[in-house]
Amino acid sequence: MTARLRAWIEALGDQFWLRPALVILCCIGLAQFAVRLETARIGGYDPSSPEADWGWTGGAEGARALLSAVASSTIGVAGTTFSITIAALTLASNQMGPRLLRNFVRDGRNQIVLGIFLGTFAYALMVLRTVRTVAEQSFVPHVAVSGAVVLALLCVGTLVWFVHHVATSISVETVIDAVHRDLCRAVEDHTLTEADRPPSLQPPGHAAAGPAEGGYLQVVDSGSLADWAKEQNIVLHLRVRPGDHVPNGFPVALLPSAIEGADEAIGKALTFGRRPAALQDLEYSVRQLVEIAVRALSPGINDPMTAASVLDHLGDALCRIAPRHLPAGVTIRDDRVVLVCPVTNYDGLCDAMFHMIRQNAAGSVHVLARMLDVLTRVAEVERRRDRAATLCRHAGLAVAAARRDVAEPSDLADLDARFDRFTAIQAGKTAPRPATLTRGNSDWPVGAVP
Repeated sequence: MTARLRAWIEALGDQFWLRPALVILCCIGLAQFAVRLETARIGGYDPSSPEADWGWTGGAEGARALLSAVASSTIGVAGTTFSITIAALTLASNQMGPRLLRNFVRDGRNQIVLGIFLGTFAYALMVLRTVRTVAEQSFVPHVAVSGAVVLALLCVGTLVWFVHHVATSISVETVIDAVHRDLCRAVEDHTLTEADRPPSLQPPGHAAAGPAEGGYLQVVDSGSLADWAKEQNIVLHLRVRPGDHVPNGFPVALLPSAIEGADEAIGKALTFGRRPAALQDLEYSVRQLVEIAVRALSPGINDPMTAASVLDHLGDALCRIAPRHLPAGVTIRDDRVVLVCPVTNYDGLCDAMFHMIRQNAAGSVHVLARMLDVLTRVAEVERRRDRAATLCRHAGLAVAAARRDVAEPSDLADLDARFDRFTAIQAGKTAPRPATLTRGNSDWPVGAVP
């Protein structure tokens, strides 16, 4: 599958109308099929027989009234339910950020619910048009009317489930967990296991080439770009990575010399859009989680528990990265480097995770303490020295922010103790101690009963 096709499929997920339209078409086809069974007398259903009490046995007027009630009620419930849902999501977005509304739009379950309501409406209309009274050569599609009853009952169950789903989906913990799962998938997709890593090269300082198109870089088709560079017998250096906003006309690549057709080849390999995408951007989900934490720390909301929960999930992501390698951004063809791309490194990933949260903590002892605890736990898992130095840098920044903004001596002493625990684990001088929760003047190990 080419990168451009993958980007197109990703964009289809943002189209809220697609799945409902497919469900509506299926319901229209089902209505036509049910009426055709009755017309061709191959449905095997005789409303006058004693065994026919499971389906519709009424006349044309009753069928019209039933189908009209099903059609009007389903379209009314669909409009009311989704208008209330949008209002609830608008309120939730004020706390968690408007970008997270994309998660609701992309949720296939919400799209299927809308499709069931609108599909039932379309089904009832298609069947209603075939019902005729005695004056019109009487015809009642009993099987199709029975299907409308079944779909109406399905809508009742769907409505109950949908209310529950929306109520839980706008919970901050649910949103954090959903974005965390996206982050974990990105870690699996965009990091490498233990393997030989290709060498890195310094970019040449020669001619620049690139497309005139601008926007957010969503996908880089490194395979086709590497094949083109191999054919030209050059080393191509990209200057941007997925997630970057590229201004119109900005040179996105460096070439050793001017090559005919370079702009076209590079333009075909790069896919731009109006918004960032998670296809190849490891930091995409990180930014979403950090946005939740920063909004929770704003003076208008002041919810440090949510920020602490975000830090826990970010720490889990770093622990998942510990045994893996981040990509080097080098593509090799025939034992020769042909393409060098900028990629996310460990320093940049940790900066994206912790900088904004620390800067907006504004002396919040709970958030700074949780950040130090998270860094300590990651340090116990991480074995690489360069990454350990990055963790040490962020721990030092956290304790420096505490010494600058925390005025209470006892709180500052607690944060200093947590930093000492981090440095001790980094130095390997002491065995890890159980985390503690402060209760009054005593520290109880987590899980212990006082």
